Amino acid sequence: HIGNRESNAQFKYKHNRVSTAKYNFVTFMPKFLLEQFSKYANVFFLFTGCIQQINGVSPTSRWTTIVPLAVVLAATAAKELAEDLKRHRSDSDMNKSKARVLIGTSFEEKSWRDVEVGDILRVQNKEALPADVVILSSSEPEGMCYIETSNLDGETNLKVKQALPETAKFLTPADLAGLRGHMKTELPNDSLYTFEGTLVSEGGKIGYRELPLAPTQVLLRGAILRNTDWIYAVAVFTGHETKLMRNATAAPIKRTSVEKTTNRQIIFLFLILILLAVMSALGSQIMTSRNRSQLSYLYLPDGEGAKTFVKNILTFIILYNNLIPISLIVTMEIVKFQQAQLINADMDMYDEGSDTAALARTSSLVEELGQVEYIFSDKTGTLTCNIMEFRQCSIGGVMYSDVVEAGKRARIVDGEVVGQYDIAQLKDHIANSERGPMLFEFFQLLATCHTVIPERQELAEGGIEYQASSPDEGAL
Repeated sequence: HIGNRESNAQFKYKHNRVSTAKYNFVTFMPKFLLEQFSKYANVFFLFTGCIQQINGVSPTSRWTTIVPLAVVLAATAAKELAEDLKRHRSDSDMNKSKARVLIGTSFEEKSWRDVEVGDILRVQNKEALPADVVILSSSEPEGMCYIETSNLDGETNLKVKQALPETAKFLTPADLAGLRGHMKTELPNDSLYTFEGTLVSEGGKIGYRELPLAPTQVLLRGAILRNTDWIYAVAVFTGHETKLMRNATAAPIKRTSVEKTTNRQIIFLFLILILLAVMSALGSQIMTSRNRSQLSYLYLPDGEGAKTFVKNILTFIILYNNLIPISLIVTMEIVKFQQAQLINADMDMYDEGSDTAALARTSSLVEELGQVEYIFSDKTGTLTCNIMEFRQCSIGGVMYSDVVEAGKRARIVDGEVVGQYDIAQLKDHIANSERGPMLFEFFQLLATCHTVIPERQELAEGGIEYQASSPDEGAL
């Protein structure tokens, strides 16, 4: 129901809060323990700690392995919690962002998390969309607007969206308050480019009509409004039912190549340890049986050879367990964490233009960076910084350049121009030269054959900002 929270309350739609964190209060322990005991070293030390609790088996204290293992797990848990708290903080900041919701006949500021399905929203230029919405009208003629979807599909060029002609005339909060009706839409799904729905008007300015909705009217959460002063829109999907969140998968348990190699080596060491323990227990059994008459001072009950043999194997496993170092896992975690801090502090990866440093969101995968062999990319701009400037052009065989070296300045030889003119001379040439019409046509074509959208900046020095789909179009 459009703009009617009371009618929508019965349907129990999803709230607009989102979470991208790996853990929450309930799932932390199961997920964390599953991840830690996928490392065979931790499984081995847990096994050793358990057999140390058996009376008469352990030659050492029963806490010798369990306590260090608990310390190791606590240190790793602290690191995981610190990294996940950053994600929770980022989610909280997003959920607290402000949106304008129509209440009565005026717009009130509410947090994104308080936006509900059916709310009529006002979104202004350069603001992100708080939910998946259907556009009703905009500041542009015929209800048109432009959005940038780089957060959704990586495309920086602007996409055109347009409201239905019937709703494009709703230009004031009072008009919107008079809109009566509801929407029938498809169920929430992850398809970014499709949408099926119908706007059913129940009177008011439009009358009693059913208006079909298409993907042209849908703006997705995560997109940014550009080159349009404002739009009015109705929220149709919120929170984890938005197409952006439907495409986001839960963070999987990732194992690096180093961890896989370590796991294999620990299995190899464990087999050596079992072999040593069995050989030692066998040697003990042979020595005891051969010299039984001389060992009267030991309590050696008769008929318990097999039981003693198994007990001896466990004892020797505990004795030799230093073959697999418990400090190995801690050392690896500390090194990973420190490498992540080095990435964060790397001046070679600092961008002065946006005042942004590199950010390692997790320290679990840093060792993979040095093992990247191939990068498959659809275009060079993905890997390089495409900043282009208009430097030179040739018009009718005559060169114009923004910087002309002393020896290359234009001069006329046998009636023909040799060398380069300064670009600053173009205005004079268009007005006074016989080549003026050709120069004018060159810039006329340059000014019309493109998809660049100029955006006026009232307070900026240049006055105009160009929204281009690629750096070369912007430069031209």
